[in-house]
Amino acid sequence: MSAGLFGLLDDVATLAKLAAASVDDVGAAAGRASAKAAGVVVDDTAVTPQYVQGVAAQRELPIIKKIAVGSLRNKLLFILPAALVLSQFLPWLLTPLLMCGGAYLAFEGAEKVWEKLSGHQPEQKRTAGEIGPEQEKSLVAGAIRTDFILSAEIMVIALDEVTDEPFVARAIILAVVAVLITVLVYGVVAAIVKMDDAGLALAGRDSERMQRLGRSMVAAMPRVLAVISVVGTVAMLWVGGHILLVGVDELGWHAPYDVVHHLEEAVHGVAGIGAVLAWLVNTAASAVVGALVGAVLVLVMHLLPFGGHGGDHSDQADTATAH
Repeated sequence: MSAGLFGLLDDVATLAKLAAASVDDVGAAAGRASAKAAGVVVDDTAVTPQYVQGVAAQRELPIIKKIAVGSLRNKLLFILPAALVLSQFLPWLLTPLLMCGGAYLAFEGAEKVWEKLSGHQPEQKRTAGEIGPEQEKSLVAGAIRTDFILSAEIMVIALDEVTDEPFVARAIILAVVAVLITVLVYGVVAAIVKMDDAGLALAGRDSERMQRLGRSMVAAMPRVLAVISVVGTVAMLWVGGHILLVGVDELGWHAPYDVVHHLEEAVHGVAGIGAVLAWLVNTAASAVVGALVGAVLVLVMHLLPFGGHGGDHSDQADTATAH
């Protein structure tokens, strides 16, 4: 009996080791998939704070919480099942869908650049105190609809990284990615939008050092939002362009990515910084491709009868709150 018991314990220990290894594998794969979607995550983080501009301070965090819950529901209940079905039965559609998402990101980035250069940026139509319960509900719904597009792109990019994993592992990894990215994005957004409130609280302290810190935080807030907006735009062009470069290569048109690869190889041998230079070359080339494709799409959308509004997130936010 003791031999049987020890054998059972040994089997249990073996299963535990396998489970631990599986957890490690899932964690590593989730990390890789999350990193691959980093550019879209930056865009998502840059977009979301605009939804609470002009909203009373006490409603900022509740609104962000509602959007975060809606974003997680988008990912887990709608996008994740669709992505798993796609990867299981129609894996050949993954690259074209990724490229569609890449083209959308390139368009979004180019649209923001065009608005900045042309001076046609959408005006903010809300001031503090204007948002009632119905308007807030519409605002959150509009934000969640916009988030759906970015969440779908994040999940498809993550899926592309783990297509070789077994079905169950793939589902777990994508669920982990969905939760981690949602917590990361909306945690950072919450910190950003409350930065000025924290600064005001510090400015009211007795300590002169705390007062200076608080005033600096309040003064820095507009610059922080401006930097985030620029980083988000660059990320859209870079990620969109990279997705398109890789996509056309996988579909059989190798010339564009071969050019980028040769440029990378030319600088990769530089002692000490070769790897960094190669990454910068790839990133710059991807951003150029994204900007060119995006500019063509912006031109087409503004020439077509139904164009002219583009895909700007703030337009959607204003539309959602206009009653």
